[in-house]
Amino acid sequence: MPRAAKKIRRQKIAVPPGRALSAISAHMADTGDDAGAPALPLFNWLQTRSAGVLLHPTSLPGAQGCGTFDENLLHFLDFLQAGGFRSWQLCPLGPTGYGDSPYQCFSSFAGNPYLVDLTALVRFGLLTAAEIAPLAKLDPARTDYGELHRLKWPLLFAAHRRYEELQPALPYGDFAQFRARHASWLEPYAYFRALKDHLGGGSWFKWPAAVRTHAAAQSSPLRAQLAPAIAAHAFTQYLFFGQWTLVRQAASERGIEIIGDLPIFVAADSADALANPQLFDLDPKTLRPRSVAGVPPDYFSKDGQLWGNPLYRWDVHAAGGYAWWLARLAAAFSLYDIVRIDHFRGLDAYWRVPARAQTARRGAWVPGPGLDFFHAVHHAFPAARLVAEDLGVQTDSMRQLLRDSGLPGMTVLQFAFGNDAANAYLPHHQVANAVVYTGTHDNDTSLGWYRTADEKTRDHVRRYLRITGAEMPWDFIRTAYASPARLAVIPFTDLLSLDSAARFNTPSKARGNWQWRYTAAQLAPLRGDTEKYLRSLAELYGRR
Repeated sequence: MPRAAKKIRRQKIAVPPGRALSAISAHMADTGDDAGAPALPLFNWLQTRSAGVLLHPTSLPGAQGCGTFDENLLHFLDFLQAGGFRSWQLCPLGPTGYGDSPYQCFSSFAGNPYLVDLTALVRFGLLTAAEIAPLAKLDPARTDYGELHRLKWPLLFAAHRRYEELQPALPYGDFAQFRARHASWLEPYAYFRALKDHLGGGSWFKWPAAVRTHAAAQSSPLRAQLAPAIAAHAFTQYLFFGQWTLVRQAASERGIEIIGDLPIFVAADSADALANPQLFDLDPKTLRPRSVAGVPPDYFSKDGQLWGNPLYRWDVHAAGGYAWWLARLAAAFSLYDIVRIDHFRGLDAYWRVPARAQTARRGAWVPGPGLDFFHAVHHAFPAARLVAEDLGVQTDSMRQLLRDSGLPGMTVLQFAFGNDAANAYLPHHQVANAVVYTGTHDNDTSLGWYRTADEKTRDHVRRYLRITGAEMPWDFIRTAYASPARLAVIPFTDLLSLDSAARFNTPSKARGNWQWRYTAAQLAPLRGDTEKYLRSLAELYGRR
């Protein structure tokens, strides 16, 4: 029988996500550092062994063009509970733009409207079954973001018009109160999206001068003209957060904690950059980035990865007590139980690339905010549960920052093989305060990785693990469970034993990512015996 759901103790967040940035600055100034600097490490929260699954919700099955917050998500949570898992990790939940990457969103605070379950809106009388039927004709195994954009946005706007007409009682709370509570980020975001629609979808720094800054846009006559569209975009956020609250409740009832992902950088074309240009390294005349983020040549790309995100003016953030960052973290803690900081390395030093560069080869490492940033985070959120994505090039200073902050880092089994016994990712080097993965959303599936690896690497895997390789990826799954790392996270594609066709993202590849979905038929074989086997692994290796 599935284990009983455990009660999850939720941390109390000191700064509500809807609170104005100025209020957070005042909070930091008022509390001060009179008690002295806290002892190091600042955080030490990962004390028990457990296992989780990595799956972005767009990959859930269903008939709405991509995964949504519908009954298929509940079936997935049921599987996690029955399999003895205690956490679900996902990619960022923000509204995606060009390239469809959840790491390049239009806002650090908003949710992705594509995840809104429209069948719930049919039940509430805001849409009809006939209206949403065209979505069911889209490929159930791949997300076609172009078609999803064409079909779903008119439905969301239609739902808003009917809501205004009918004023039904929805289980998501009061819309006006939601809008007021989140006004500090919601109103700039909704206006940004309405302006973008009105101006043909172009990046905000290409807009007419009359609306190219947030202050100018506020006094523009377009503000009144676009009021209905602004309200509609705000309504999509109301639906997202209302439905996500129900998802959080369902997960908690099953003893499942949610691990969210916080990209270190924001998109250049975002409400964040438009509303707060002083926080980013932008040209004061053109408002375009003067330099952009990326990483030098690495495992994933010989030219490095050119992300294109604007870089932070960390001196400005520090002078303001990191208020914008604290608001962003507060918003993340309102969504998730645990937060993974993507590209933790960038808080120690970040790779700055000239804005006009064609690759990330020509760049320079520039110091980040370091431990001062984490002191501010600890001051505001002493009970925060954070994970550091510390993959890639590591330096002594970054390792020291990881130790001083106390955040658990990451280790990936696919990175462990093919060299020698000194490889830090090999299980005999792994530590308790860490999260072990067979692979991440950026990796090939473990089966695909093994099949395409050279013979030297495959031989190393077989000799080290004392296996034949015939049961990959389950060989990696068992190895992750046996790891000293207290948290083991398995990509859902590995539980399904899928090959490279199910790869979710290929770094440095501009198109064709983030599309993979599983079908309901693929989940069925995991129920029953496989769930029992996973529970037995959890018991054998103390991950209960």
